[in-house]
Amino acid sequence: MKNAKIHHVGIIFNEMEKAEAFMEMLGLEEEYRGYVESYRAWCIFLKPNGGSKVELIVPTEGNLQEYNQGKGGIHHIAYEVDDVEKVRKDMAKMGITLLEEKAVPGAGNIIVNFMRPRDGKGVLVEFVENI
Repeated sequence: MKNAKIHHVGIIFNEMEKAEAFMEMLGLEEEYRGYVESYRAWCIFLKPNGGSKVELIVPTEGNLQEYNQGKGGIHHIAYEVDDVEKVRKDMAKMGITLLEEKAVPGAGNIIVNFMRPRDGKGVLVEFVENI
């Protein structure tokens, strides 16, 4: 995982209309979107501009709706890894338990797992494996 590439930065919006208005205001184009059942949220990946991607997240229910007191905002940074399961095992050796026992499907052709902010020195970190 050393020197892993940033895959994307995730931003939560509390309404789809706000996410779409953000895209329009900045002239951002959608690459793809999908509903992630595990997190009960729409995830919209924007076309990359110079490398890394941005993901706009619109939760439909659950804990993500309460993020930042319901106002949304920058949520996480995601790193691209070759093997999410290996990362989970390596973290376990350091006493760090990732959010999921096994990686879950994300939007598009990826599987993901998260390191909680308490273990990430205050930062929510997502590990992304392309499948």
